[in-house]
Amino acid sequence: MSNAVWFVLIGALLIVMGLRSPFVQRLRLTPATVYLAIGIVLGPTVIGAFHFNPLKQAHLLEVLAEVAVLLSLFIAGMKMPVPVSWRHWRVPVRLAFVSMTISVVLTAAFAYYVLDLPLGAAILLGGILAPTDPVLASDVQVRHMGDEDPLRFTLTSEAGMNDGTAFPFIMLGLALLSAPPSFELVGLWVLKDVLWSTAVALTIGVVMGHVLARIVRKQRLLSDQGPLLDDFLGLGLIGLVYGVCLLLEAWGFLAVFAAAIALRQSELQLAGIRAPTENVEREPGDSEPVDEPLRQHSPPVSEGALLFKEPLERLSELVLVLLLGGMLFLNSWSVRAVGLALFLFVVVRPVSVLLGLLGSGAPFRLQMLVGWFGVRGIGSMYYLMFAVVFGLPQELASEFIHITLIVIVLSIVIHGLTVKPMMSRWWS
Repeated sequence: MSNAVWFVLIGALLIVMGLRSPFVQRLRLTPATVYLAIGIVLGPTVIGAFHFNPLKQAHLLEVLAEVAVLLSLFIAGMKMPVPVSWRHWRVPVRLAFVSMTISVVLTAAFAYYVLDLPLGAAILLGGILAPTDPVLASDVQVRHMGDEDPLRFTLTSEAGMNDGTAFPFIMLGLALLSAPPSFELVGLWVLKDVLWSTAVALTIGVVMGHVLARIVRKQRLLSDQGPLLDDFLGLGLIGLVYGVCLLLEAWGFLAVFAAAIALRQSELQLAGIRAPTENVEREPGDSEPVDEPLRQHSPPVSEGALLFKEPLERLSELVLVLLLGGMLFLNSWSVRAVGLALFLFVVVRPVSVLLGLLGSGAPFRLQMLVGWFGVRGIGSMYYLMFAVVFGLPQELASEFIHITLIVIVLSIVIHGLTVKPMMSRWWS
């Protein structure tokens, strides 16, 4: 398609979604479902007006997905409604670390024994498909500062963390593809990719978020030169944190999420505003509270950064899901891909959640819903492109692309069609 047609298509789509079309509202479709349907119709599956080749455009797709995930993680971190304490964060932390590991193991076992993939490739595929997505799961994410719904908080904070905790398994899978398993390889992986990269990422994120909050507050108190550029401050923090982590070989996704949380919590503390602390304990069906003091005295950088970044996040979702539709062919729908997707949704996600939350005290109803809403999306696309650019053999790369695309498409459709009815029942 020509550039003019693309401008017309995207412009019209933005207007339709911006007006919240009654037709789309009646069908109770998520935005991602609409974008995907249009992409499939225009792509090689139906009309063939355009085709996006992920193998030839791997570098571009990696960067687009990387930016989308970074924006989404920062936004999610800004909206976290509770201070960081084990009592409030025990469930999402266990999901992001324990359930994530179980999910990788179960997916890798299926890939190794059923799909007959090599061990390294099986672990790599498990790492690609295990993390839940912060971009496409907007309907089950925290919606605004002060949103205290326990299900939304759990899913948002889990997605914010597990995009970082999946990276060690990506690196382990890639390492095993080039070298046989050994104690030395596993030991180096644990020290470097698990302990060092995770600890450094969390430290960098927390420190830089807190430092920026202090710098901004001091400048506001000492200077009367007018408002600061909050959007630049937010983007600058993302770039600085992520860049430093890349230089130190730490997990930048985890660091950006931690930086956003630290920035907002530090601003609340410095402004003398107490954040709500009862969200996780609230029962479903209770009226959704509104934190009036927080609404009236929102931290300037946090609020200004959100106003600028949320439209960017929605635009990146539109572009990437349209491109996703343009990557699909009819022969992409193999038994291997569909079988793994169904195994992931019906077995891996519920089992990993239930095992990961054993003894956590989380309500069973919450565990069941969290076990269903394991949305896969742009995060998996990024990890896939990272592996391709890293040097994944072409035969494996082609199969992984087909499998990952089908998993994402089925997740958009299945979770997209069930999210609104199930969320309505959650609040009933």
